[in-house]
Amino acid sequence: MTVRDIRVGEAAIDPAGLHAAFLSAHGAAGAVVSFSGLVRGQTKAGAVEHLWLDWYPGMTEDSVTAIVAAAADRFAVTALLVHHRCGEIHAGEPIVFVAAASAHRRAAFEAADYLMDRLKSEAAFWKRETTAGGAHWVEPTADDQRDLDRWSQT
Repeated sequence: MTVRDIRVGEAAIDPAGLHAAFLSAHGAAGAVVSFSGLVRGQTKAGAVEHLWLDWYPGMTEDSVTAIVAAAADRFAVTALLVHHRCGEIHAGEPIVFVAAASAHRRAAFEAADYLMDRLKSEAAFWKRETTAGGAHWVEPTADDQRDLDRWSQT
């Protein structure tokens, strides 16, 4: 059974603290991989002032839980963690933290990569980016779809 820690909300994410706690709890697994996603300071639309990440409580957690369950079924991992922030997030601030523990490195790397690809394209979040030029909704890109498609081929 894979230990799962899933949180979605407006609380700030502390990547260093989360990594240290996850490593302490699961370091005996053999491999721990973590990833911190940050709000970019620059996009095609210009310098980012902030990102508003909207969610629908209940539905969003259910979609994240389903993605984590799929990762647990697909990879030989002993623990998975996904903390995702919502609300107003400024450039440079953490928006998501993902961690995976497994007996061997390959499963942990692949599980974390899989989680991020699916979270970015399939989780029930809606992103509105604000730059000096105004605000606009952010849709998954062709690169995001290619990242997602590769998991259906392996």
